Amino acid sequence: MSCLFNSMSYFLKEDSSTIRQKICDYLENNDKIIDGIETKEILLMDSNNYIPNMRKTSTWGGAIEIQSACNIWNMSVIVHDIRNKRNDKINFIPINGNVNKTINITWSGGHYEPIRN
Repeated sequence: MSCLFNSMSYFLKEDSSTIRQKICDYLENNDKIIDGIETKEILLMDSNNYIPNMRKTSTWGGAIEIQSACNIWNMSVIVHDIRNKRNDKINFIPINGNVNKTINITWSGGHYEPIRN
């Protein structure tokens, strides 16, 4: 399982496999990740097999999956980069601007972890 999907499952109360598949379905339907560019075009920059590879439990998720989750669940995801003392943050928000909840996760450069309250 991917640590990103496991981290999201802590907040969404759905298992990580379901979250992964919902995000892949979202991408497969060519639903918007960002305004101004087709989702299919973004995915083709990486690989012709992006979605089939992402459906595998051994594939790690990243920014595309985080943004898709924001759009699906109308949530903001704040990623705390813990690789340095500045604790830089990246705030992902849904493209429609409607935020129903905010979740915080850490990223160490190779691992995501939920920030538990």
